[in-house]
Amino acid sequence: MTIEPETKDWAWVITSSCPECGFDPHTVERADISNRILASVDGWSTVLSQPKVTARPDSQTWSPLEYACHVRDMIAVMTERLDAMLHSQPVCFNDWNQDATAVDSDYGSQVPRTVGDQLSAAAAGFAELYRLVGDDNWERQGLRSDNLVFTVETLAVYAIHDLEHHRVDVGLPARR
Repeated sequence: MTIEPETKDWAWVITSSCPECGFDPHTVERADISNRILASVDGWSTVLSQPKVTARPDSQTWSPLEYACHVRDMIAVMTERLDAMLHSQPVCFNDWNQDATAVDSDYGSQVPRTVGDQLSAAAAGFAELYRLVGDDNWERQGLRSDNLVFTVETLAVYAIHDLEHHRVDVGLPARR
């Protein structure tokens, strides 16, 4: 069964707290970004080893496996965007349709252990790229197709919210 596509633009989380998961963008410090990215994957291996990892709790909610695939792919997109922002200016981001990716990649049929390994590796690479951001690069910009401007810093805030929010979706605490 296909889940109703997401229509909400979550960009507001770069300036406002999320009532669903408790994320507060004002708690994201540059010095902690890499550690928060890495910490966000703690617990996923346990979630992915559960017997009902492929079961959807209802017709409108992804299974834990599907959430893990989404988080892995979101990290890949954010890593690509960050890398582009650090290497050229101006940068215009390619659109990413997370719902089409879920269907096209058949998230529900992927191997949980493999997804867990890929998720950990993606987070490690993303965290390392943020660890290498120099002081003079935090205000570099990337432009979404809807003309929303992200900086290197606000991209981190946006991504960390997604990472921590989806932990809650699968029953983990938002932050370790």
